[in-house]
Amino acid sequence: MKVLVIGGGGREHALIWALTNSPSVTEIVAAPGNGGIVQIARCTPVDVNNVEAMVNLVALEQPELTVVGPEVPLSLGLVDQLQSRGLRVFGPTQAAAQLESSKAFAKAFMDRHGIPTAAHALCTNMDEVNRELDRFTLPVVVKASGLAAGKGVVICNARLEAERTCAEMFSGALLGAQETEIVLEEFLTGEEVSFFALCDGKRAVPIAAAQDHKRVGEGDTGPNTGGMGAYSTDGLVTPAMRQWITAHVAQKTVDGMAAENNPFRGILFIGLMMTPRGPMVLEFNTRWGDPETEAIVLRLETDILDLFNASIDQTADSLVIRLKPGASATVIAASGGYPGKYASGKIIHGAENKEDGVMVFHAGTAIKNRELVTAGGRVLAVSAAAPDLREALDRIYRRMQDISFDGMQYRRDIGHRALAL
Repeated sequence: MKVLVIGGGGREHALIWALTNSPSVTEIVAAPGNGGIVQIARCTPVDVNNVEAMVNLVALEQPELTVVGPEVPLSLGLVDQLQSRGLRVFGPTQAAAQLESSKAFAKAFMDRHGIPTAAHALCTNMDEVNRELDRFTLPVVVKASGLAAGKGVVICNARLEAERTCAEMFSGALLGAQETEIVLEEFLTGEEVSFFALCDGKRAVPIAAAQDHKRVGEGDTGPNTGGMGAYSTDGLVTPAMRQWITAHVAQKTVDGMAAENNPFRGILFIGLMMTPRGPMVLEFNTRWGDPETEAIVLRLETDILDLFNASIDQTADSLVIRLKPGASATVIAASGGYPGKYASGKIIHGAENKEDGVMVFHAGTAIKNRELVTAGGRVLAVSAAAPDLREALDRIYRRMQDISFDGMQYRRDIGHRALAL
């Protein structure tokens, strides 16, 4: 089978690596790919913000399956365009992807279907912001409703800070594009968990839980990023809690989308806060998460192609998803200055994959003048699986001592909360 994977980040590298282990896959094409993906798949350029260009590429390549990795092509309706042509494609439609592309839609959907989430208010101008802020105690969470590459969430400890953040989101000064809708949200406390479920429009089947580290600095300090590392362990959620989240969040979401004539197929990534009041949904993503995917695929024993096919063919309820026991983790090596301004084109040393049980997935790299160089804020996702989390992280951090590029930064405390238990 020939498979085309849309995207060029660490998530796509990890998915393609998993596909290389499937005996049914004979050819993999990545569009656009990156400096690491090109070592295991054929890469071809495409603009992932241009639906027509992606549709034309699929027509040219004629894959038997297209896997859409990033959120932007999903939000633009790429899946709809391919399905209308009778093609096999993994991922949700544009309407179903609103669970991620519009936090306003997601919040209203959760209210309609009794899915637990924080108290919230939708604002479309500063008059509404000033009025609604009176309802919240501090700190308060300000969220851009639209896609913001993981950077559209700001925790504000003072009212003036919240007002300024909202004004900068509306003006475009904060995120580079003007927001038309902003969500104010109750600040929740507890442990964050990312819960992944495979969905086929009728059924949600749990895959794994992971914990992301959003803040750029150690000790969970500094601004939010797209994720500086993640880990997945057997004990992150108990079997009983896994069953509860599946029934009361994942399956409720699938049932609700079906009832609203927007059946959800693909990966449902549920960002949860495990509060004293119980699990509360922080957000939905409608695709494999990044960097959680880089950790999870190392534990996945089931052929990943079986997951894609089960979602498309509506046979997820008969699929057995098996994970290796133990733990896995990933640590991001990022460009200096990220998540703010950073320089690209820095030569990367030591990123070759070795036979040491550690995978170096490429998130933002390119080949220039036959050299591997940086080409993004998050550059590499160094990942490993092991019988326990400490061993997985030890393997990763030993490997990272061999990797370097000018300005490289990474957190040295990924998994610190789990290790402290």
